[in-house]
Amino acid sequence: MADIQGSYDDLFLAVPRLLGEFLDAGDAGGSVAVFVDGKPVVDVWGGFADADRTAPWQRDTITNVWSVTKTMTALCALILIDRGDLDPDAPVARYWPEFAAAGKEKVLVRHLLAHTAGLPDWDGPVEGLYDWSAATAALAARPPLWEPGTAAGYHSLTQGFLVGEVVRRVGGRSLGEFFAREVAGPLDADFHIGLSAEHDSRVARSVPPPSQDEDYAASAPGGDPSSAPAATAMRVRDGNGVAWRRAQIPAASGFGNARSVALVQSVIACGGTVGGVRLLSRAGCDLAGEEQFSGDDRRLGMPVRWGMGYGLFGGSVGWGGWGGSLVVTDPEGGMTVAYVTNQMREPADDNRGMELVMAAYDGLTGLRA
Repeated sequence: MADIQGSYDDLFLAVPRLLGEFLDAGDAGGSVAVFVDGKPVVDVWGGFADADRTAPWQRDTITNVWSVTKTMTALCALILIDRGDLDPDAPVARYWPEFAAAGKEKVLVRHLLAHTAGLPDWDGPVEGLYDWSAATAALAARPPLWEPGTAAGYHSLTQGFLVGEVVRRVGGRSLGEFFAREVAGPLDADFHIGLSAEHDSRVARSVPPPSQDEDYAASAPGGDPSSAPAATAMRVRDGNGVAWRRAQIPAASGFGNARSVALVQSVIACGGTVGGVRLLSRAGCDLAGEEQFSGDDRRLGMPVRWGMGYGLFGGSVGWGGWGGSLVVTDPEGGMTVAYVTNQMREPADDNRGMELVMAAYDGLTGLRA
């Protein structure tokens, strides 16, 4: 039996038990946290931080959560909107004049957040992602693939640069710095976009799915690869590299653990205030769940509902990352569930995150009874 560390309310016993089952079934390591009304009712971890299974996963182990990072980037934009510094209905070019090139004058800020801007693919070398100025300049010069706002196509890597550059222009600092000063710092959350070398010893590198190696590349679960033949494929070895950790890639290069992810995103579940720290008004929180698009996503190849930077799941908001990490926040229930793992699985075969969410709901039912 896997050794699960941490603490949990007995009503939520099914959550750590599930994590143990994942580890017993062959997963390397991971952590799970459940916050209710801004306070942890589950904070557990187990397994190993390395593929060779020699380094135990510790309380402060962090790993790349891939696209779960998008929820952190969206939160930064929501903070600026809530302050009145950023208008979601304004053209992006109001804040980023160069962006108006190639027919993008009518792209709105909300289009960036909702994956409807028509710039879904990164088609340069992976190394280009590590140069912020070059990456954003390339996106600013590119024409949209469809009329902005009329269709959605998952901006898997590009969304972070698009939203991040707007945040930089409005907030006066890079997305990673804005997040650190305005979100992670005040909340004391161990989450980083642009990881400094001092944290490298705590990083659990991503472990490819069974039968795969570090050349394993990202693909949409139901997407048609032929629809984006020029898109650059991200490999596990890229994400495990030092250059990736140091870079600010706000759609995919966030490092944290389940505790930090749940702590930050519980802001949405708690009307904007957690632990006495106010980041948003209630109206600002509600904006996250305001539907921007509902229908088939051109890149994911499946029906999706997009809010303001978040995926919508019934009355909940959140998103998952390549390989399995996930965060789901339920404002009505006051609950946030986060699962962070270094063990990747094939998307079509991976239900771990949602199983943990459902187990957490069982505990919430008992807690509220």
